[in-house]
Amino acid sequence: MINAPTQSTTLTSTPTTPLDPPSKLPPPPNGGLLAWLHVLGGFALFLNTQGLLNTFGVFQTYYATSHPSTSPSAIAWIGSTQATLLLLIGAITGPIYDRGHLRSLLVSGTSCIFLGHIFLRLSTEYYQVLLSQGILIGLGAGSLFVPCVSVLPSYFSTHLGLALGLAVSGSAAGGIMYPILLYRPLPRVGFAWSVRIMGFVSLATLALPLAVMQQRTKPPRARALLDRAALRDPHYCLCVGASLLAFMGLKLAFDIVPILNAASCFGRTVPNALADCVGPLNLIAPCCLVVAGCLFTMVGVDGVAGFFSGALIGLPPLSLVCLTKERAMIGTRMGMGFGVIGLGVLAGGPGGGAILGDGSEKLDWTGLWVFGGVSAGVGGLFYAILRWLRGGWG
Repeated sequence: MINAPTQSTTLTSTPTTPLDPPSKLPPPPNGGLLAWLHVLGGFALFLNTQGLLNTFGVFQTYYATSHPSTSPSAIAWIGSTQATLLLLIGAITGPIYDRGHLRSLLVSGTSCIFLGHIFLRLSTEYYQVLLSQGILIGLGAGSLFVPCVSVLPSYFSTHLGLALGLAVSGSAAGGIMYPILLYRPLPRVGFAWSVRIMGFVSLATLALPLAVMQQRTKPPRARALLDRAALRDPHYCLCVGASLLAFMGLKLAFDIVPILNAASCFGRTVPNALADCVGPLNLIAPCCLVVAGCLFTMVGVDGVAGFFSGALIGLPPLSLVCLTKERAMIGTRMGMGFGVIGLGVLAGGPGGGAILGDGSEKLDWTGLWVFGGVSAGVGGLFYAILRWLRGGWG
């Protein structure tokens, strides 16, 4: 595995100090009941963040048929708002996590997701749906996303890729479970009860991380909200930029059917497990380039590269961990990175929709797939450059 960068990390205000003195900080257990319970808790968090947001394709179909007066672009903004907030508010929740407030993030995120479903079932106007589903659920998911990827590095080192990959597979499981929970009861019990069922299932599954997850260490003093050293780290910035482009292309696959989530489940687990042996930066560039190639082939065939697109969900956070020398700053750097990556998600949805067209003329599917392929392809090249800068081609 490629070693972490050698430069030291500095902050914008208070002097840099580790979470605990090195002599007092116990090594990650790399196993045991508590560590694997955290993997299960991470699975539940991904289930109710990226997995829950994967359900929007079913919501979009329902809104289009039940509210034909609402334009498709207006409906799409609900899903884009969710997906953007999932990543964007990490710039705030990352430093909050680093300051030792994991429990507060879990409680606030769970509450927002549950209340968002409760308010959604009562919503009758577009702005009400946007507020409850787009903003409230998006804020809840964003509050939980940084803990998803920041807790496990303190419990695993030698098996971090496998642990994170198993946790990330929860997003694929959510993309299978939640669309079925919404779609199957819908004709029998109606929209309000279907959404209510989703809300109670999310509350029940989020009870697990609330019960078992805990931060192993807490910082001795408040930290700055911005790590300026990260902005001067070319490897970190290149990784974030590549991920922004890759996620811009992947936005085209966010509204996908459950079978694609099932395919990507292996892509979110297997590459991360392999990363423990060969390093995440050795895998992420090839996977991203394969996704780009598959998006280009969509011009002529029906299907999506579920396996390799799943790899681009699990490997970016693992790569950011690899590029963060000081473990005390993982939450802050994750939040900063995914806050920028969220801009790619925001651009990907409306940009792809503008290329596709509004249906008044022939839909430009070719242009849509080329847009996604170019975005993912350039991102893959940036990942390859990062790999070369870190260790050459050996």
